[in-house]
Amino acid sequence: MATFQPDPKRWLALALLCAAQFIVILDTSIIGVALPAMQTDLGFTPESLSWIFNAYVIAFGGLLLLGGKLGDIFGARRMFMLGFAILTGASLLAGLASSQEFLLAGRALQGVGAALIAPSALTIVMRLFGHNGAELGKAFGFWGAAAAAGGTAGVFLGGVITEWLSWPWTFLINVPLGLVVFALAPTVIRYAAPVRGRIDWIGALTVTASLVTAVYAIVTTEPGQWTSPQTLLLLGAAVALLVLFLVLQAISREPLLPLRIFAAPNLAVGNLLMALLGAAWIPLWFYLNLYLQQTLGLSALYSGLALLPMTLTIMVVMVGLSGKLVARFGIKANIVIGLLAMAGSLLLFSRVPEGGSFGVDVLPASLLGALGMALAYIPTTMSGMAGARPEETGLASGLINTTYQVGSAVGLAVMVALAAQADGTAGPLEGFHAAFLGGAVVAGFGALTALVLLHGAPAAREVPVG
Repeated sequence: MATFQPDPKRWLALALLCAAQFIVILDTSIIGVALPAMQTDLGFTPESLSWIFNAYVIAFGGLLLLGGKLGDIFGARRMFMLGFAILTGASLLAGLASSQEFLLAGRALQGVGAALIAPSALTIVMRLFGHNGAELGKAFGFWGAAAAAGGTAGVFLGGVITEWLSWPWTFLINVPLGLVVFALAPTVIRYAAPVRGRIDWIGALTVTASLVTAVYAIVTTEPGQWTSPQTLLLLGAAVALLVLFLVLQAISREPLLPLRIFAAPNLAVGNLLMALLGAAWIPLWFYLNLYLQQTLGLSALYSGLALLPMTLTIMVVMVGLSGKLVARFGIKANIVIGLLAMAGSLLLFSRVPEGGSFGVDVLPASLLGALGMALAYIPTTMSGMAGARPEETGLASGLINTTYQVGSAVGLAVMVALAAQADGTAGPLEGFHAAFLGGAVVAGFGALTALVLLHGAPAAREVPVG
């Protein structure tokens, strides 16, 4: 029997994959500080401005399942490179846009590219390290740290670029980065033969339409209008499309999402937890940034600097400790403690005062939230990938990325609605409090879900093997 030989370039490949993860997450956060400048130059209304963010998230979240399946059939490296080609071209289009339509088209195409990159990159990580539990835990640590760094670096770089250059460079920065990744990928990522099969295009269209319709309904609903005819009609259509998708998957010979995949231990629960994690974490990050700028009066640049301790905490814990903690205490314990820590952080933020200080009111709570994210993210990803067949790792990675993106979009939309309803006459602080409190409820519910529904196996056996 042949002995498995690890890829000698696997750590170089991981570095490139982490760079890709950094860029994908960077694109979700780098535009935030630049939005007012885009509004002034291109004439966006306050209502339409949110679509610069939503166009990316909807395309990204809606196409992740298809992106994962394409990686399984045509090869993860091929889809990874195609995704970067699309992302790079779309970034150039958005950066050179002289109208709202071209900018939104560029953002949507960026989401398409990211939907090919993210599941393919995670599949390659599993293929490179899945046969060694200790290495896989360490690899996931770097992977998670790259995501955290991308989120916070986006805020910081967005402030620097907008202040010192101009908003188009928040997109154009992707062009040289994308070209470097595209050029290096064939040299450090080994080719793997794709799996024979066909694409369930009807299933892909149905589930994408369902996800897009659901997210569109939520992000376009005005505060207090959740029972409006338009919202109810759109949500009803999203549910009907999802039911149709599940029926099609049950009867199809080669479905996009084989329903048997949910029989894998912890996979379904892991995806639910990933959605809840995104629904708690993204509002924490979003409203903390607003509190720093709108309440404490920090500039975009100093707001980004204020978030750096969170990033450093996540990177240190994920890279240096997470694999060891999972091996020692198991997936379940890390997820429960991580989500409880995040809930505690959000509760602390729900009480921040108008004249608060960074050292007393922000730093301790932000570090607690970062610790919670660092403890929960990697084991949640592992549980969402656990038990998938080797030929379905792309699908499983697409699914876990989908649940995070959809959970993030839905969670943020709900917290925005809560904040809008709670806004007081003295300013937005009451709305911030409501959003933080809502996030704490979501994180607490996630911890309870993990405690009750996750199956606990001996810690050493909980690292998935691809």
